[in-house]
Amino acid sequence: MAMDDPKTLVSTDWLEAHLKDPDLRILDGSWFLPTMNRDARAGYDAAHIPGARFFDIDEIADSRSELPHMAPPVEKFVSRMRAMGVGDGHQVVVYDQMGVFSAPRVWWTFRLMGKLDIAVLDGGLPKWIAEGRETEDLPPMVRDRHITVQRQAGLVKDVTQVAHASKLRDHEIIDARAHGRFIGVDPEPRPGLRQGHIPGSKNVPWMDLLTPENTMKSPDELRALFTAAGVDLTKPAICTCGSGVNAAMLTLALEIIGHRDHALYDGAWAEWGMFNDLRVATGEA
Repeated sequence: MAMDDPKTLVSTDWLEAHLKDPDLRILDGSWFLPTMNRDARAGYDAAHIPGARFFDIDEIADSRSELPHMAPPVEKFVSRMRAMGVGDGHQVVVYDQMGVFSAPRVWWTFRLMGKLDIAVLDGGLPKWIAEGRETEDLPPMVRDRHITVQRQAGLVKDVTQVAHASKLRDHEIIDARAHGRFIGVDPEPRPGLRQGHIPGSKNVPWMDLLTPENTMKSPDELRALFTAAGVDLTKPAICTCGSGVNAAMLTLALEIIGHRDHALYDGAWAEWGMFNDLRVATGEA
């Protein structure tokens, strides 16, 4: 259900119409869970939308952290984007190889850096290919492009801030993991993590945000999902998941429905589930 909003979500029709725009930059932001046994870079090398660059979520990250793909320092983000020829004045469109799965994480990362001219491609590469649109298997020629960023600290939360919010209940903590993981009956894909959820959090599984065609549901449908999960949309929101990737799908959905006061817990369950001194709830929210 793309609205063709170049700051949130655009359709395949919109992208094809703008494909030759000189200031358009396309990113393949594919990433897969360890249990999926898929190689995102190999998928990019085999076929990508013409002109697309590969955004490696695991590499364009904070290498100083032991947690997976934490948001990169400003300097690293700037360095990588300049080398990829992505910079000031560009309209960016990011897609992934599943439909809508990891691309919102790249969208959120750009917004964290103060870059708002970025949209997720609704339906991603599968929809693009299913419609018979062009792909290529060679990387584009790139030239360095200057980029200036201003990190928006309010868009990310650390474990201390989330623990505080969990205790005070002054934020809605929304978890994008599958329901079985949220209630603590299904195992985590990463070994060594406890099962359950952050006390006081609500569950809106990421797959529920999508239509059967792996496109985003309409704003009314998205709003209804949050409401049905018991989310109070008048409160500021903190989005979480397993490792901070699918949580960005929640932030995108909130942005689409006009809820602007949201942040992402970057450590997510990979961090919370690791430490025994952090409380864990099980069962329904």
